[in-house]
Amino acid sequence: MKYTEKISNKLNELLIKNFDAEKRYLSAIDNVNDDRLKMFFKRRATDRSKFAKELRIEILRYGQIPEDSGSLIETLNRNWLNLKSILNSNDEELVLEAAIKFEESILEDYNELLKDKTLPPSIDSLLLKHKNAIQGAINTEKSYKKMVS
Repeated sequence: MKYTEKISNKLNELLIKNFDAEKRYLSAIDNVNDDRLKMFFKRRATDRSKFAKELRIEILRYGQIPEDSGSLIETLNRNWLNLKSILNSNDEELVLEAAIKFEESILEDYNELLKDKTLPPSIDSLLLKHKNAIQGAINTEKSYKKMVS
């Protein structure tokens, strides 16, 4: 496998996870009552849509085909089903807990890819920007969780 294809495959994995995160945040909006949480989740969904667009551009720069949707791998599919059952409970604390766990798993994926010291500076910078935003979201979600518990 060529290096450009290897990078594109890893970026596609992040792209799929960002599609999934966007869908999760949009679902969360309908399953919380607090207006601040609704706005927070809406901003996170918008961020994830932006992240996906930025990742698509990088994948295209490498001459590869980006994923078009959040076709989920089996593990994410199971997590999505678990999250749906939690979201249906309208328990804001559980919604936040699920969001934190999912974001932490995505953060691990970003950290893993950022360990690759051969990444071009444009991708490294983009991934670092996304990683910092995700960490900020996690911190905010933990603060909200403390307020609702």
